[in-house]
Amino acid sequence: MQTHISTTPFGRRPMTLGHIASQMTAKAVSPDAVAHKWQVFQDIKDARIALGATDRALAILDALLSFHPETALYGDSELIVWPSNEQLIRRANGMPPTTLRRHLAVLVECGLVIRRDSPNGKRFARKGQGGEIEQAYGFDISPIVARAEEFKDLAEAVRSEKKAFRLVKERLTICRRDIVKMIDAGIEEGVPANWGRVQQTYQAIVGQIPRTAPRQTFEAIAEELEGLWAEVRETLESFVKTQKVDANESRNGRHIQTSKPDSKFESENGLGGRDEAGGNVADTDNVRSLPKRELPLGIVLDACPNMLWLVKGGGGIRNWREFLAAAEVARPAMGISPSAWEEARMAMGEQQAAITIAAIYQRQDQINSAGGYLRSLTDRAKAGKFSVWPMVMALLRAKLDASKTTGNEAEAAAVELETAGKIVRTESRLEISDALRRSLDRPGRGS
Repeated sequence: MQTHISTTPFGRRPMTLGHIASQMTAKAVSPDAVAHKWQVFQDIKDARIALGATDRALAILDALLSFHPETALYGDSELIVWPSNEQLIRRANGMPPTTLRRHLAVLVECGLVIRRDSPNGKRFARKGQGGEIEQAYGFDISPIVARAEEFKDLAEAVRSEKKAFRLVKERLTICRRDIVKMIDAGIEEGVPANWGRVQQTYQAIVGQIPRTAPRQTFEAIAEELEGLWAEVRETLESFVKTQKVDANESRNGRHIQTSKPDSKFESENGLGGRDEAGGNVADTDNVRSLPKRELPLGIVLDACPNMLWLVKGGGGIRNWREFLAAAEVARPAMGISPSAWEEARMAMGEQQAAITIAAIYQRQDQINSAGGYLRSLTDRAKAGKFSVWPMVMALLRAKLDASKTTGNEAEAAAVELETAGKIVRTESRLEISDALRRSLDRPGRGS
């Protein structure tokens, strides 16, 4: 007795060596072999690229496997399914018939299924008197059993490669982050090294990282970065060991990592002799008693004339915008990191932070670490214990003292020194030089 379950013509298809190889593999399957079809299907999905299968082809394979009633597939059992194209399209979530035929061919080419053509090219099953299937024509899924171990090995290799790729990407990320932090710390702490060269080397290595490439390419770049990481780390550790010895031998016992400036500048800016770490109520009160108005640009430039050296073309600084641009040039020149500069701007405001940079730049030869000193002032600003007025006035006093010691314009220096003191203590009428009066330019004040 013959029963047609479905009738779908195959048409004429060429026989290839790949088809013959798949059939040979299927014939070689051991009768005792057994495979869990969905576990093998998962391995095939993981090894899809290595097998040359497409996503659509795997969707069709999923549908084909669903037409076999058993989950466990045995080597000695009948492993042919014969669904029609309409049934396959429905279970494969819908696709054009031409697409279906194209991806069925992919499954055959990859050796995942074997075509079992009937004499008339249609898919059907012939049953005997007892209802048992005697002969079936359609798709043979025996390669799922015959190649189960091969698919498993391929899948494990793909998973291992993905894991190795993820690990090398993590190495790159961690190494890049650590190098940037160490360079930042080296600059801020004043560690003697050619940090410009280190940054250039870092950028050159990072610039080699492609968007997509084999794992081996990323491995080579990671090794270069790790070599630079070791070099920078050794520089910092050597510096720390040296400074620990120096700190033990110094008379004040101060640790090198405090990054405080010399006491001369501290006393000149009005902060010397106080506990900079904690501060007290008097610190806050003194800051609150200072003038609330902004410092005139002319006063700042008079106190910090070195900023004029940073102007391109030797021109002057005519407004705050040009002053801020000069501060942006002074910051990297002193080795102040972008993070320290950004933190200062957030705590003080952009203009006040720029004035602070100018004051530090004016006396950078007296400061051990410009970056560390800026961070110290930023912390005081966050606590409301810092103002740029005392720093600028201290620089003005130092300038006038220097003029007085040389014997030039001694009388004028005494007058302007007194004036500078009055600016800090009061906002009353000032007796100053014409140039300084024009710089102050305080609208609304009595002259």
